[in-house]
Amino acid sequence: MSQAIGNTALAYARVWHHVDASDRVLGKLAERIAIVLMGKHKPIFDPGADCGDYVVVTNARNIKVTGKKAQQLVYRHHTMFPGGLKEIKYKDMMRRKPDEIIRQAVSGMLPKNKLRERRLERLRIFADEDMGVFQHNILKRWEDGTLPARSQ
Repeated sequence: MSQAIGNTALAYARVWHHVDASDRVLGKLAERIAIVLMGKHKPIFDPGADCGDYVVVTNARNIKVTGKKAQQLVYRHHTMFPGGLKEIKYKDMMRRKPDEIIRQAVSGMLPKNKLRERRLERLRIFADEDMGVFQHNILKRWEDGTLPARSQ
């Protein structure tokens, strides 16, 4: 009798999701992307296993923030040289690298463990509508920003 015990390879199959970030709130969108990257929307979710899906985000340049965050938000990083703390305002970051805004927001919502970098590698962010060769991989689209229904 040969029956598969536990989760099979089909259960861990990764799906490509497409998200249009136009006029979406940054925090809410980042939270939903983090859930899909972790695989929490799947019934086989295990915190120690990497069972999440791929996410492709387009129109990152059109994302919105609420309140006064557009004037107050500052992104900081250090060059590791003495006096090397760099600060970039939200508006400058939106002009130069709009994909990095979403990437940092999602990174902050993922668990701080060894799987974090591997999960972030499955996140593809594009500033405009064009997603290149990835458009052939898309299987699911979030029209209203909600997650697909969790299968039981």
